[in-house]
Amino acid sequence: MKFAEIKDLTVEELRKRHSSMKEELFETKMKHKLGQVGSPVDVRKIRRDIARVKTALNQKLS
Repeated sequence: MKFAEIKDLTVEELRKRHSSMKEELFETKMKHKLGQVGSPVDVRKIRRDIARVKTALNQKLS
């Protein structure tokens, strides 16, 4: 997900996206621990997307 796509979202949409991504991160981490996810890159991508959403949210709130 690109930052350009994220910055156009509203604050409420950003909060919803953040919470859903946190759940997705948890599930992906669990699958990785169990050996069901092929690569740890998936976890890294989700963490970076969460950071992008949090950055956009902080910019909108300040």
